[in-house]
Amino acid sequence: MKYLLVCLIAFTGFSAFAQEYELGLRLGEPYGITFKTALFDDYSLEAIIGRGSPNSGSYYRRSFENNPPLSSAIYEGQQVAGAFSAQARVAYEQSLNAEFDIAEGNLVGYAGAGVQVRSTTVTYFYRTPAAGEAGASRSESRRNADVGPEGFIGSAYYFEDVPLGIFAELGLFMELLDRFGHLKVQGAIGARYVFGK
Repeated sequence: MKYLLVCLIAFTGFSAFAQEYELGLRLGEPYGITFKTALFDDYSLEAIIGRGSPNSGSYYRRSFENNPPLSSAIYEGQQVAGAFSAQARVAYEQSLNAEFDIAEGNLVGYAGAGVQVRSTTVTYFYRTPAAGEAGASRSESRRNADVGPEGFIGSAYYFEDVPLGIFAELGLFMELLDRFGHLKVQGAIGARYVFGK
C-alpha cells in the first residue's frame, strides 16, 4: 500500500496541470491498481502497482544452474512467493469514433512505452550428493528482480453518461536486469473510474 501512495503522490505532482484522472483495477499480466492522468493534448501518464505472475520453471532452473549455492548442488525445484510489480508509462491516445461511426461515448486507441519493475522471492530446493548416500536436501531463498522497458497497444471505451472507462491491451516486456533480453508477453483488461473533469 505504501508503494501505491508514493506513486500517487509523485504522479499528482507531475500532473498538477491535468484536469482528468482515472483510478481503477487491471486484471491480467500483471494485475493491480492503475492510476492514469491526462498529460497534454493526446498523451497520458499511468502508474500501475500490483502483482505479476512468476516466470516459468525452466527460467528459475537456469538461474539456479548459472549461480548454484555450492558447486555440487543438484537442482530439485523451486517455490515462488511475494510477487510485486510496478509500472510507469506514457501513452499516445487517439479517438476512433469517426473510424467506427460511434455516436455515444468515446472509443480510444492507444500505444505507448514505459518502465517495469518486477520482484519475487524464489526458494530453491536442491541436494548435495554425499558418498554412499542419496544426498542432503537443502533450500535457499533469493530475491529475483527484473527491470526493463515495455511497449503496449490497447483500446478503451469511455461511457457517455457514466464516469467509467473500460480497456483491453497487449504488451511486451523485456528484461534488462537479471536476464538481459528475456521477453514476456503481457495482456490485461480492466476498468477505471474517471474523475476531476
